[in-house]
Amino acid sequence: MGYCYSVKNKIGNIFILYIMVENKQKYQIFSKAPIKEALLDIRVQLKPEIKLTDLLEFQEAIKDQYPDRKERKFAKYGFQVVPKPSAHLDKSGTDGYLFKSSNGEKVVQARLDGFTFNKLKPYESWKDLRDESQQLWSIYTKTVNPVKVQRIALRYINRLEVPLPIKEFRDYILTSLDIPENLPQAVSNFFIRLEMPYHEIGAIAIVMHTIEPPTKDNKLPMIFDIDVSKEVDYETESVAIWEDFEKLRIIKNEVFFNSITDKTKELIK
Repeated sequence: MGYCYSVKNKIGNIFILYIMVENKQKYQIFSKAPIKEALLDIRVQLKPEIKLTDLLEFQEAIKDQYPDRKERKFAKYGFQVVPKPSAHLDKSGTDGYLFKSSNGEKVVQARLDGFTFNKLKPYESWKDLRDESQQLWSIYTKTVNPVKVQRIALRYINRLEVPLPIKEFRDYILTSLDIPENLPQAVSNFFIRLEMPYHEIGAIAIVMHTIEPPTKDNKLPMIFDIDVSKEVDYETESVAIWEDFEKLRIIKNEVFFNSITDKTKELIK
């Protein structure tokens, strides 16, 4: 992918359109896509005078589509080493609200540090996720008027149920573990985390792979979590925000489709 981004520097936004078309044609669309949750996140800096109650104005504009409101809690922990190591709670409280759709399939987060749109199953398309995120983001910015955008991220949490027994985890997901042959080969749980920088555009992809307990019908749920983010410094109405989201999506697709096998494709086609 590196050569693609270096070419973009020469021909500008025309290349973005090219790579989007190229990406769309390259990858297969699955009828049983394993996406458990997809989210689009925008981290912001707000003016100091913005308070939690100001976020309630956001709900007024979306309450017909998102009638259910809950407070979003946070907790910040510290660590002391003197006289002996110990963890302690530095700060906790409410930093925003969660607004859920009536069918429970969509959640909007309006926070004092940003905005997130979560789409739960069933996942329809990137276009639907992006377009609704843009509409809600526009309402959020009009409500609290952020100073600037500091970070953007796309995260896709995939849950794939594979039939037991499994000989090799790599038969389904290539970013998997290798156990030395002289050790027991049975595994009851594992957690893998990879952080891969994409220096060409200043992004990073965090890939996590783990498993859940087997289901009653003798299948093993595999969780394959792809989180692609970029630190930015944009005005809230900058088109560069959404141009960068297209790039993050390309990275997400590259990670996913280069990590799954033909066996996985058969399960979700």
